[in-house]
Amino acid sequence: MKTRSGTLLALAAIALSALVAAACSGSGAGSQSAPGPGSSPAAGASAAAADLSSVTLTIGDQKGTGAEAVLKAAGLLSRLPFHVTWADFTSGPPMLEAMGSGSVDIGGVGDAPPVFAAAGGEAVEIVGARKTDGDQDALVVPKGSAITSIAQLKGKKIAVATGSSANYDLLTVLAAAGLSDKDVTLVALQPAQALAAFTSGAVDAWDIWPPYVQQVTAQEGAKVLATGARYGSPYSFEVASKAAVASPAKAAAIAAYLKILNEAYVWAAAHPDQWAAAWGAAAGLPTPIMVTAAKIDATTPIAIGPAVTSSEQNLVNQFYAAGLIPGKVDISGYITTQFNSAARG
Repeated sequence: MKTRSGTLLALAAIALSALVAAACSGSGAGSQSAPGPGSSPAAGASAAAADLSSVTLTIGDQKGTGAEAVLKAAGLLSRLPFHVTWADFTSGPPMLEAMGSGSVDIGGVGDAPPVFAAAGGEAVEIVGARKTDGDQDALVVPKGSAITSIAQLKGKKIAVATGSSANYDLLTVLAAAGLSDKDVTLVALQPAQALAAFTSGAVDAWDIWPPYVQQVTAQEGAKVLATGARYGSPYSFEVASKAAVASPAKAAAIAAYLKILNEAYVWAAAHPDQWAAAWGAAAGLPTPIMVTAAKIDATTPIAIGPAVTSSEQNLVNQFYAAGLIPGKVDISGYITTQFNSAARG
């Protein structure tokens, strides 16, 4: 088991490396089923028809917690029928910035990063979705804090990663108590820096996602002030660059990737103890902490439909009303259903 200081140093190293890419070759192309009736011409170049062994996808990841770790744990990493370059990020927003610039093809994020990317005019699209039983993010306060209610946050400093799912979670938490982001001081920090600020007492609260929630409650005695389905939203997404979606070869690789990735997340939900052990090894955290995180973080792949689009548009409306994005965009222009067969498969 790592010491707390060792864990902090490891996490800080992750945060300081905005982009650490490592090449990982995939297996040869295998046979795939034809795309579903909702597929577009780009997705119509099925994995069976395309020579995916000559395709390379640059996949954005959140090291230790994302796609590479779950694919490896589920024993599915070698089934990817194309070549992969993994690019590690500290959270979703910087990943989508890189995607918008063309240096990343696809990656997994929470509910809010696509909204900020769309508002910034980034050329990205939501291509896949997963749903949880409730919002996994949580607002935590340090051990010994006198804060016992959301209302007591007024005038306090709260750490949050701007444009992340935690950012939206925090908006909904504050709204439940009749507060807004103007009633508190938001301290924009990526997870590792926020962890250091939280444990040193530099901030009064922190809104964050698993496994950080479980880490600070188990190792630091932090208290969960607010969490659950009444806050945030239940969706997380795979997002791709519009250029990758428009490329027949890369679109075929994306379809194959989503199908295999969805299998991995289904496996993780059905085998939380095994996933927790692998996740803990990748993230450098003890297995007991990760078992709790794995059960809370379990997601189900779903087809993208009106409920998903409506939920994301609601995020747009709330972030715009809070003055956190420059424009009230139509999020449907940043969502495609052409890969829904991967969820059904």
